[in-house]
Amino acid sequence: MRAATALPSLLLLTVLAGGSALAQTPSAAPAPLTPEQVDQLSRQEQQADSAEGRRNQRIERLTVEDGGSRVDELRVGGQTKSITVKPKSAEGKIPEYEVTPNNGVRDGGPSKAGAESFQAPRVWTLRKF
Repeated sequence: MRAATALPSLLLLTVLAGGSALAQTPSAAPAPLTPEQVDQLSRQEQQADSAEGRRNQRIERLTVEDGGSRVDELRVGGQTKSITVKPKSAEGKIPEYEVTPNNGVRDGGPSKAGAESFQAPRVWTLRKF
């Protein structure tokens, strides 16, 4: 009777030991890639990443208006691309102007106001065609 209960226990022990041994054996390694294949794969991944990033950028058009002026802001992907200020005057003599954001759009070189200044340079449109 004791042999009848020992046999299933021995069988179970054998299966568990064999399963853990099979889990530790390495599988066949994949064939190594040639340098040309590696370059091609990296180029494909970079193109897919850049194309996906361009398509998924959020575009926001913000407008703030008060009694003196109207400010239109364009943000693409969270970065400000353009800021246009349209002053409201009774005669309409003051033209609209653009404030260049600090992210390098329409970079005009070093700031004349100094590095510690919080004022962004302005761009005036003289004539529209």
